[in-house]
Amino acid sequence: MAKIGVQAMMLRDSFKDLGAFETLRKVNAIGYNAVEVSQIPMTAANVAELDRSRSELGMDIAALSVAMETPKGMPGDSLKDHFDKIVDDAKRLDAKLLRIGMLPFPAMKSINAVVDFAKQANDYAERLQEQGLGLYYHNHHIEFAKFDGTYMLDIIAANSPAMGMEIDVHWVQRGGLDPVRTLEKYAGRTAMVHLKDYRIGELPESALSLLETGDFMGFMAEFKNVVQFAEVGEGNLDFPAIIPAAQAAGAQYLLVEQDELYGRTVWDALQTSYDNLVAMGHSNLF
Repeated sequence: MAKIGVQAMMLRDSFKDLGAFETLRKVNAIGYNAVEVSQIPMTAANVAELDRSRSELGMDIAALSVAMETPKGMPGDSLKDHFDKIVDDAKRLDAKLLRIGMLPFPAMKSINAVVDFAKQANDYAERLQEQGLGLYYHNHHIEFAKFDGTYMLDIIAANSPAMGMEIDVHWVQRGGLDPVRTLEKYAGRTAMVHLKDYRIGELPESALSLLETGDFMGFMAEFKNVVQFAEVGEGNLDFPAIIPAAQAAGAQYLLVEQDELYGRTVWDALQTSYDNLVAMGHSNLF
């Protein structure tokens, strides 16, 4: 049975201010008992607190985020330079899933670079399989660009058969595809799904004032930006269909995530998503 958890990118400020354990204590108090680690430094102290959250809170470390190479000037571990450490951290935390959070920037320059990335990722996926670990790829919208009639995501999948998928339903929608059909397409290959709603927000009053000053281009920029990330159940995605489709696709974890909060606290947003998922009848998945 799939388990609903939280994507920790939302919690990076709390991890910095409160520490990993106290942050996850608050997550646990809402009702979530699984977390995917992302944008959290895997220092010795953080790894120890994540491990403590497992023993004292019963927190399931669903997955760890990895990069193939760390971008210049950015912190973090990479499969290229820290392979053994990543494996050790995963085994200590009993996290059997690793995920690449986005297409590396150098791979965005051409479709040939995308293919090279996928083949390198496949090599790492095969090495990780030898350690009992799986490697998965998380999509955004860019992967639904077409090349000779084929979506980039399909090109990545074809060139990395050992790597699975982490499907983000918001970004699928933003890429112009149907989340349910996409989950069906990748059934058997999808271990994780990001639950993130897609909302059309209100046009701000300030946008109309731009028209009064003659700033038509400024108004149009505001007009285009009404697409928002939303708490689960607060937008337009059909989660009563998406969640069963994710389960049928073989997802082990369904992870609540919201990239922007629009003035709300992360705790209010997580509570809203939790309450809405319970109201949909999914209390048994927490």
